[in-house]
Amino acid sequence: MSKTKNYDELAKEIVEKVGGADNVNSVIHCATRLRFQLKDMSLGQVETLKKNPEVITVVKSGGQFQVVIGNHVGQVFDAITPFVGGATNASADSVDNTDQTILNRVIDAISSIFAPILGIMAGAGILKGLIALCVAMGWLDTASGTHRIINAAADGMFYFLPIFLGYTSAKKFGGKPFIGMVIGAALVHPDVANHFNAIFAASLGGPAVAPEYFLGIPISYMNYTSSVIPIILAAWFNVILEKRFDRWLPDAVKNLFTPFLCLLITVPLTFLVIGPIATMIGHGLSAAFMFVYNMSPILAGAVMGAFWQVLVIFGLHWAMAPVFINNLSVNGFDVFSPMTLPAVFGQVGAAIGILLIAKSQKTRALAGSVAISGFFGITEPAVYGLNLPRKKPFIFACIGGAVGGAVIGFFGTKVFSMGIPAIFSIAQYIPSTGIDMTVYGAMIGALIGIVVPAILVVMFYREVEENVEAESTAPQVGTPSATPASDTPAATSTTSSKPEKETLGSPFNGEVLALSQVPDETFASELMGKGIAFVPDNGVLYSPVDGVVESIFKTKHAFGLKSDHGAEVLIHVGIDTVQLNGEFFSPVVEEGQKVHKGDILMNFDIDAIRAKGYDVTTPMIITNTEDYLDVLPSSKEHHANAQAPVLSLV
Repeated sequence: MSKTKNYDELAKEIVEKVGGADNVNSVIHCATRLRFQLKDMSLGQVETLKKNPEVITVVKSGGQFQVVIGNHVGQVFDAITPFVGGATNASADSVDNTDQTILNRVIDAISSIFAPILGIMAGAGILKGLIALCVAMGWLDTASGTHRIINAAADGMFYFLPIFLGYTSAKKFGGKPFIGMVIGAALVHPDVANHFNAIFAASLGGPAVAPEYFLGIPISYMNYTSSVIPIILAAWFNVILEKRFDRWLPDAVKNLFTPFLCLLITVPLTFLVIGPIATMIGHGLSAAFMFVYNMSPILAGAVMGAFWQVLVIFGLHWAMAPVFINNLSVNGFDVFSPMTLPAVFGQVGAAIGILLIAKSQKTRALAGSVAISGFFGITEPAVYGLNLPRKKPFIFACIGGAVGGAVIGFFGTKVFSMGIPAIFSIAQYIPSTGIDMTVYGAMIGALIGIVVPAILVVMFYREVEENVEAESTAPQVGTPSATPASDTPAATSTTSSKPEKETLGSPFNGEVLALSQVPDETFASELMGKGIAFVPDNGVLYSPVDGVVESIFKTKHAFGLKSDHGAEVLIHVGIDTVQLNGEFFSPVVEEGQKVHKGDILMNFDIDAIRAKGYDVTTPMIITNTEDYLDVLPSSKEHHANAQAPVLSLV
């Protein structure tokens, strides 16, 4: 998606395909995907959205309808906001989630709470890591004003984390976010923090501190800076109170007295009951995970490295986010997050392996671009656009992640600030004592994560398109016929020893291009699937297959067909022609209609479209490419007449 002007149209399309604005309870976004919570999940049109060239893929998981966009997700989210109105701030209790499992509800809540702040947390974490690196290398004195100010910028997010989580938690649970922020601020108030520090010092032999009481009830002070679970539970409880007060109090006073009563009740109750219980839960969770880790760090690392990207595919990795942050809060470090670094770099290694063996320029270009994104922790393009569709490279990446994770477990690498596993994460593994073997272990594990899948891909995988060209025995481009094709099957095989093929006819009279020549990166990179492209001579679109018209885009510029042999074909007339909103396009068939090869699907005013400044280059994509051994051009001719064989599906 290269043009900002397309975001509004894409946003409108996405909202429509998730069941309309009325079906959207809430929507947030993370690094690469939109995360919808829908009132009725069955209304979400997964397959239709997948056919949109601007959408990488769609995943229904964790109680969410997730639309993977890529690096432009922030701009698309901004464009969606006007269409869904208050849904970006919607209350969680307005969702009909009775059909969701408890796990789905928990993951949905966690992702909604942490996703809005994950980016800034990762950025602050990288800054903390760079400070540690500068101190370890002797470039920065910890007693200097420079260190004090930069460290405040890096550590402020984590020290005051309850304030941020108070906002996002209250928003998720359907309350007033600023009340949640005030509760979080109370937990980290300097007076409270100083008193806790005095109690802690007394436990180490310092001056004694007299116990304190709230209305006769003894107060158990805890350290809530950087904590996670206490504020989330406090915000959840407060929202319950808040909604009741809003119902009970008159409209004239509830804006004043609802916050007053909520703070008066929730804050003391948090210090007296919720906070201590939540802290015990947090310490218990940390102890449980550390118990597993101490039993076998190598096995823990292998499991984390092998399955981390599988969790990412389904959006289930959010369930681990509070575990990582809780470990940081309780222990001052986390041992599990570093184990995910080789999993990320495993996808990079698989992409590099494909880059090394691919002969196709477009495949190499795609592999290079997704590898670069992967180094910075964004693996969705590599997973969905390259490795997962090819299956073996994704498996090899998981193997590399397992081996690298086991190595990191062996070295006992720790992370000292929250962040996204990426190339900059190495700096976050540096302890206050300086660079040691745990840091070198992380480097070795990350390198293994890259090298192992790259070698496995080079040794045991071949791009099919590089090997079957000589096997193509499709006929040469012939003469068009004015009548529909006969009932003779399009898939033919001259000898029983060769793979069975289906041959698609040209949908135009026009010039034939390789897909890589399409001036749209989404099509040219084969993210939607393999295929071929055309520059039509005139404004008549013919069916390339015997089959059914599965979809006609509302803007009439694109058709989805399914052949009798199972090929799913997308024909997208022109580049960016969606913006014409159907003008100049006149379909002559309807959705669900049976068609034969050579039947006219649509007439369009090619001259008027060009006069409006639009490129009429038309890609024809096999959207279920993964179902075939390969998709090959049937002829080397540069011009084809309608119905002439142009594409073979092996």
